[in-house]
Amino acid sequence: MHVLMVEDEQKIADFVMSGFNAAGFITHHEVDGFRGLNTALIQPFDAIVLDVSLPLMDGFKVLSEIRRHGLTTPIVILTARTELNDRLTAFELGADDYLPKPFFIEELIIRLKTLINRTSGQLEKTIHHQGLTLDRFSRIATWGGRSATLTQREFVLLECLMLSPGQIFTRQKILNRVWNVDFDPGTNVVDVCIQRLRKKLTGPNSSCDDVFPIETIRGVGYRLKKH
Repeated sequence: MHVLMVEDEQKIADFVMSGFNAAGFITHHEVDGFRGLNTALIQPFDAIVLDVSLPLMDGFKVLSEIRRHGLTTPIVILTARTELNDRLTAFELGADDYLPKPFFIEELIIRLKTLINRTSGQLEKTIHHQGLTLDRFSRIATWGGRSATLTQREFVLLECLMLSPGQIFTRQKILNRVWNVDFDPGTNVVDVCIQRLRKKLTGPNSSCDDVFPIETIRGVGYRLKKH
């Protein structure tokens, strides 16, 4: 599960992301409302956890803009505001749940899983492209008659490529989306993940790399062949 968290208090964000990681979630963190909104509009997420008192743009405005753009991603408001009017405002703007701080991380995780399971039927269960198939619920990818269960990061990487065929993803962009890293860590972790994907779906001794739809753009990154 891929979750966007918009929270300006780093200690709270670290606490939540640690719990999410233990639960098998991949979390993308933004520290202000403006960046949170932009990220929500350009990247697919299974759910969004949103604070209200944010720099640059408050959480209610972010929520309103997300819904105005037609996104139906489940959104949980996580805030220190406990007044009834704040709760009513959140739900009127399109929030799916409201959890006041302080909170139990276990409760937040259960609420998120419930929301995601409830709305999962609205997602396209399977993505297809050039003979490559990805089951978004089981995380099983199939190509050329060969199937493999992907790790969470392999799944998110392949899903990003398959949702935007032909678009070049730089290594930095992949690091940001899949590992939530906004700087170059000086490792080849992206290349290693791509290699694992190829081996899982073509076999370790296969000569199918030339026709496998994930294409290497030398010196730049990767893309899914459009045709």
